[in-house]
Amino acid sequence: MRIYWIKAQAPRRVLALVKHLGLKAELVEVDLMAGGLKVLEYVTLNPNMKAPTMVDGDLVLWEASAIMAHLCIKQGSDMWPASNPVEQVEVLRWLSWNDCHWSPAVAPFYFQHIVKTTFGMGEPDSEFLKAKAADLARFARVLDQHLEGRRYVACGRLTIADFQLASMATYWRESEMPMEAFPNIVRWIDELERIPAWANPWPGDARAAA
Repeated sequence: MRIYWIKAQAPRRVLALVKHLGLKAELVEVDLMAGGLKVLEYVTLNPNMKAPTMVDGDLVLWEASAIMAHLCIKQGSDMWPASNPVEQVEVLRWLSWNDCHWSPAVAPFYFQHIVKTTFGMGEPDSEFLKAKAADLARFARVLDQHLEGRRYVACGRLTIADFQLASMATYWRESEMPMEAFPNIVRWIDELERIPAWANPWPGDARAAA
């Protein structure tokens, strides 16, 4: 099994899961700056020209949530509840909520403070982010209320939904996301950071935020 990755948040979730589950895989870093996502060999695998991409025998998968589900099935992990349809729906609800609401709300802060700094794209646009604060607060309120009295997002245990939702939000301090008013989110993120594979998912000793 091979997994192609770059130092970005979608691959981060997959790499963290690989390490957390103790899976054996060939982890292939794509040279983003050299245009590695656009070379024909890679585009044949992933026409979106994004990462991650997984090749497991004849199966080629892209999209981090699908890859994570496959890895859990392969390892027999209930982080994706393959044998429990009710729990599958619950995890799917939060994966969908992340992609449609949470990720778009936190992404501007992550991009302005982390991505722009990493790639030398200039200073964060503070005025732009002021206009995004209300949207972040709207959805942070939903998640914060849900996490009241809960350690995890779904099913009462660690699932791929936690890794999905925590990706960019993990960097809320560095990204200056206005998260102080949402203590349950902060607690949840801090507890996930105690998981070694989540705290440092990157192959080797690399510790990168972007």
